[in-house]
This record gives sequence, C-alpha cells and structure tokens, in this order.
Amino acid sequence: MPGSAARHIIDLSRRGLLRGGLAAAALAALATPTRRLWAAPRFASDPFSLGVASGDPLPDGVVIWTRLAPEPLTGGGMPHVAVEVNWEIAADETFQRIAGKGTALARPELGHAVHVEVSGLAPATPYFYRFTVGDAVSRVGRTRTAPPLDAMPGRMRFISAGCQNYEHGYFTAWRHIAEEAEIDCVFHYGDYIYEGGEQSGHPRRHQGGETYSLDDYRNRYALYKLDPDLAAAHAAHPFLTSFDDHEVDNNWTGSVSEEDGTTRSHIVVPPEIFALRKQAAFQAWYENSPVRRALLPRGPEITAWRALRYGRLVDVAVLDTRSYRDDQPCGDGTKAPCAAVSNPQAQVLGPRQEAWLKERLTASPATWKVLAQQVPMMRRDYGHGSEEAFAMDKWDGYPAARQRLFDHIDAHGVKNVCVLTGDVHSAWAGTLRKDFRDPRSAAVGIEFIASSITSNGDGSETLGSTARLMAHNPHIAFFNNRRGYTLHEATAGRMETIYRAVDYVSRPGAGREDKGRFIVETGTNLLEKA
Repeated sequence: MPGSAARHIIDLSRRGLLRGGLAAAALAALATPTRRLWAAPRFASDPFSLGVASGDPLPDGVVIWTRLAPEPLTGGGMPHVAVEVNWEIAADETFQRIAGKGTALARPELGHAVHVEVSGLAPATPYFYRFTVGDAVSRVGRTRTAPPLDAMPGRMRFISAGCQNYEHGYFTAWRHIAEEAEIDCVFHYGDYIYEGGEQSGHPRRHQGGETYSLDDYRNRYALYKLDPDLAAAHAAHPFLTSFDDHEVDNNWTGSVSEEDGTTRSHIVVPPEIFALRKQAAFQAWYENSPVRRALLPRGPEITAWRALRYGRLVDVAVLDTRSYRDDQPCGDGTKAPCAAVSNPQAQVLGPRQEAWLKERLTASPATWKVLAQQVPMMRRDYGHGSEEAFAMDKWDGYPAARQRLFDHIDAHGVKNVCVLTGDVHSAWAGTLRKDFRDPRSAAVGIEFIASSITSNGDGSETLGSTARLMAHNPHIAFFNNRRGYTLHEATAGRMETIYRAVDYVSRPGAGREDKGRFIVETGTNLLEKA
C-alpha cells in the first residue's frame, strides 16, 4: 500500500493494533505458522456454506472474506486444526486475468474464518474473487477498489442498511441491494444479528436461546449468513461493516449491560461478567465480518472506528457509538428528560474518538463528509403539547455530546456533512441544526436514517403519531415506516438520496418501491424533495 494511502485512507494500522499487549500477542500468533495442518481436506458438505464477502476497500486493495463451515449451525463442523485456503482475485469473472492469488490459514481460534488483505490492485476497478480448499470451490464474489486519493471521481454510489432481525421476516431487501448496479460500497450500520432467543409468532425462528457464549454467537451468525438474499448482497458489493447493540446485548453501553437493575427483571449483570459476553460477541463479529486485522478485538475491547476516502469526493468516518458512551440517562426508555440529560460532560463517542472525528472533519479535503454511525443524531421530540419526551438511547439522551460536535462543525466552517443512521426501524430525513429549538438556526448537516431490513415486521406507510411528530420537529422532512434501505449518489455538485422499500417481509418475494427522493446541493445543507 502506498504510504499516503496508509496515512490518509484508513486509520487502521499494525501500529494501532499493537497498542495493547494482548493485540500484539494475537497478531504474532496469527503471523506464526501453525504446527498442525489438515493436509488433505475433504468435505461431505459445502465448506463455503456461509458464502464470501469483501470490505474496507482502498485504492490498491480490499479485504476478502470467507469462513469454513460444512456444518454451519452446529459450531461449523471443522476439526480443531488449521486449514490452508487458496484465494484468487481477477479482473474478469472467468479468472483469465489473475490480479493476485495466495494461501491463507483458516484457524480454529477464529472459527476457521479467513480475512485476506489483498493489495497491489488498480484503483477504482471492479474485481472478482473466490476461494478453494481441497476440491471445494466457493461462489464468486465481486468487489471494487476505491479511487486514488487525489482523484475527483464523477460519482460515488453507496447504500446504507441494517437492523435485520431474522425472526421478523425475510431478507428480500438484501436481494434488491444485490441487484443494484455500480455500487461502490454498502454501509452496514449494525444489528447484523439479534441476540434474543427463539420466539413464536414470527415468520422465521431463531435456533436456541439467547446468545452468551462464543459458540452461541457463531451459530447465530451462521443462521443469518445462510440466508441466500444476504449472501447475494455480500457477494455483489464491498461492505463497510459496523455494529450497534444487538451484536452483543440490547442497549448496552460501554461496560454496562442492558441488565443494569433498571429493567423489569431487576437483574444486575456486573461489568466483569458482561465483559466475558462482550469478548465472545466481538470475536464472533470479527470472525464473520470482512474487516481488517487491525479490528481484531482485544478481549472485551475493540477499536472499530475508522475512516476511508473515496478520492476528493467523499470521506467516510465509520463511528462506534456504543463502546465509549455513558450509560443511558434517566433509566433509558423514551421519557421526559431528567437532570442527568443535562450532563455537560456526557459522552457518546468517548474523548479519543470525538477528538479524532473533529480533526478529520476539519482537515478532510473531500467535498462530502459522511458520518456512518448507528443511532439518530437529529432531535426527535415525542412529547405532547409543551411537554418533551426523548429516546434516551439516542443522541437525544446526550445533548451536550451532540452540541460539542455541532459547535465544532459550525466554528470551523465544515461543509457538506451527511450523517447516515439506522437503529429505529423506520426511515427519516432531516436537517441537523445547531439549535433545534430555533428553526432559523444554522444548519450544520443533513441526516438520512435508513429503515430496517426486517426488524418490526411489515410496517406501514405512517404511524398514528406521525403528524404530531412532524409538527413537534420542523427540521424533519420525511418519515416512512416500511422496511428497506437508502441509496445515495454523491457528485461534486450534490448528494441524491433515494428511500427504497419493500411492501412486506412476512413472506418472500416483495417488490421494490421508492418512497422518497431528496437532493442536497453542495454547500447548502438544504433538503429538497425530488
């Protein structure tokens, strides 16, 4: 990788990984040849049942991923030895023009996952890749490298999607995403899996109880990855993958479990016990995500925030809004704000990530600054009349943290900030204002909230509270309660966003329909309906 790319495109590096001794040991172990290898692997069933994926593209490379699992729902079915897996990447789908090839070890310590950080590729170029082990051959995946750092590409097309509760329906939206053309990347904002146990009354069912152990999480990821629509999307486009809460535990924050004594069960899970669950969850997330080795967890800790540049057009900061934030104020939930909401030191990103983001926003030469994150940043007042009510798990529960970010954007004249969000299982578009109570206040950015892939079921066009919600929040321009995703196209002159939806997820086969289309002209922070 060129030095400039290493410095400016992605804030992940060997040096960053070696910040912790445990990480250094893990990196050394992965780099050390293992003594035991399965010399001549043969499989009774497909070892590539979980498909292939790619992610975190650079101008000269990309991560390609697979995980060997001939018995995916029962721990994978692999022997407790390492296996050599061959990989190829080519400029054509028939693999006549090979651009790179090699061998990687699928190790039992990582659930026989393979993460290959391919380099030496041409920028802004589509590629095809595949894996082989023994006589088994994976499906072919398609990926694409980023443009050169100093280039101004004509456009960047990207998708934002997530919140895919397997039990709540079919992943038809992922099939439509797989069929989208000329996509540079898909941002998965989180809730890739849901940790809850099997429940009746839904279109599909989880297997087993709630996830706590590494085996639990591995099996849950396998169940989701066996879905053909999700697998098709991974094979079609490179992903920028993040996590929200359900990859670990509903509404967790920092070292605090959902079971912190405020829930109806009044159960308290001590931080040292919750750390064990986080360790298992983060390892399973890493094993099943097309991300770089620098994101390898360090026990219950992970540094997943990072940035990628698409030339001088788009700078994407992938944020982590779970690991470093304070516990939700006022006992969580949606309610009138208590005194804790006014904490001037409230943290969502944590000091290091917040400082990094501010510096990046100020220094970025890109036209568009995209903050790819998890929970709504815009103010959403659910109150009646003069009474206010906010969801404490969102940025509304931490207004001081939000204000620090907005003040920085305004004070430094940062232009063209676009926030991508999910989490709330409905689609929204709105203007981010320095003072939400003053509709004439400076606009510091635009937020596009994608709906869910399946979570909350079929949904509806509106809710009974929609009119009141829009009246209480004049900065909100759009709301829709169907399942779906957002498609974005950035150019030097504007950002166009389309809200795409499916009419139902309770059965397969739903068609695709556009519910809203917006244009933001460069330098305006004005949402215009198209």
